[in-house]
Amino acid sequence: MRTIATLQEADAGSIQLGNLNILENKNELKKVLGYLPQQFGVYPALSAEMLLNHLAVLKGIINRKERKEMIHALLDKVNLYEVRKQKLGEFSGGMKQRFGIAQALLNNPKLLIVDEPTAGLDPVERNRFYNLLSEVGEHTIVILSTHIVDDVKELCPRMAIINKGKVVIQGNPAEIIKNLQGRVYEKTIHKNELEQYKKEYQVISERLYLGNQIVHVISDIHPGSTFKLIEANLEDVYMSQIFNS
Repeated sequence: MRTIATLQEADAGSIQLGNLNILENKNELKKVLGYLPQQFGVYPALSAEMLLNHLAVLKGIINRKERKEMIHALLDKVNLYEVRKQKLGEFSGGMKQRFGIAQALLNNPKLLIVDEPTAGLDPVERNRFYNLLSEVGEHTIVILSTHIVDDVKELCPRMAIINKGKVVIQGNPAEIIKNLQGRVYEKTIHKNELEQYKKEYQVISERLYLGNQIVHVISDIHPGSTFKLIEANLEDVYMSQIFNS
């Protein structure tokens, strides 16, 4: 993500955005790039409107009227217009994330990169963020990095799982899940049996519930009458790919 955003050097390979070679034309990319890192700082004493105005000037939007109209439109889009005069230090975590999207959308970028955007958000703010990114994604290429399965399920027409720096699977989430259907089984076992089951079966996940372990197993044949065939989901896909690689 940081390499695509030109924040660190690549040690191999190439990156293309249309006909643009990103590694050779970093300044050209910056003209069409919006970036929201997982952690970003704000000036707590400034209002959302003031900081966006400052950032817009830095991005080369020098016409004052154009700048004001763009800032007000963005604040309205992220539902912060009514609090545009409020100090950023008084914003909640979700409000700061929405401000982050607003600054990333200055100057209508062709590519938007967002890193773990819903981490730490409550369900209401997360749902609001899903709606916002879905709307942005209708007109902009959005690259989203996340460890939250629901982010992918709700937002992404295409996904990739990366393990140890390598892409292990990519494609449409629904199609990827479909390829795993009919192969995921569940069983509740005593927690003392877990290690033995890991030796006998391809256990991709386990969770403790009321003193017992609920395990998910991948198998091309039914592993036994005590196992229950279940509907595969994205978490099963993720765990199976990490297990296999």
